[in-house]
Amino acid sequence: MDNKEIYARVLGMIDLTSLNPTDTYSKIKGMVEKVNGFHDVFPQYPLPASICVYPNFAATVAQTRTSADVHVTVVGGCFPASQSPLKVKVLECESAVADGADEVDIVLALNAFLDGKDEIAAAEIKVIGSAVKAVNPKAVLKVILETGALGSEELIRRASFLAMEAGADFIKTSTGKMQPAATPEAARIMCGCIREYYEKSGRMVGFKPAGGISTPEDALLYYGIVKDILGEQWLEKSLLRFGASRMANNLLSALEEKEIKYF
Repeated sequence: MDNKEIYARVLGMIDLTSLNPTDTYSKIKGMVEKVNGFHDVFPQYPLPASICVYPNFAATVAQTRTSADVHVTVVGGCFPASQSPLKVKVLECESAVADGADEVDIVLALNAFLDGKDEIAAAEIKVIGSAVKAVNPKAVLKVILETGALGSEELIRRASFLAMEAGADFIKTSTGKMQPAATPEAARIMCGCIREYYEKSGRMVGFKPAGGISTPEDALLYYGIVKDILGEQWLEKSLLRFGASRMANNLLSALEEKEIKYF
């Protein structure tokens, strides 16, 4: 497979994201309408895997999208700090799924995890996961580890296994709201944990690098890490996502060999 084939595949694995304090309903609707019209301009390339927004915009995306293949993703659980009572996090996530969200990205409760209270951090994931799947059994739960705050391989491994054992469908590197965000080192550690967990449990957990990823070279790097450690079966949007909105235009530019600013 040559680089352009990989660029096209990664394009279909992107969670096209807008998480700005200045987001408005009309702005989010406009972003969705760009996705709706994508195949009118680029019929040869896949649509993004999902559109990722704050929970209050879930209904806007769900009601505006024209293809159910493009999932509605929200960042929930009081993103990005996860510093609210659990009942508030649960209500936010439940409400978003009721409004049409197919996927919920939550942040590991670092307030508990970094204090060594793993059981509390794991319980939050279990409770939120149970709540969203009670609304929609097909809902996908991604858990953001915020690897830049963890730092060490030991903590990244511990957080990866904690999240997976608590029921995460995906583990994700970063919120993108702190530095360092995604790094190849963290990605390799997390993918290694996913491999170990799969060999032990038989359950395939997805991987999502996010934060500071924007170039075609980044796409090749992280795609290659997943291929090398997890294998070909993980190279599908059901198991590999990229939280990288800027990457979409950059991949299109590389594919078309000219500057593209579609999204």
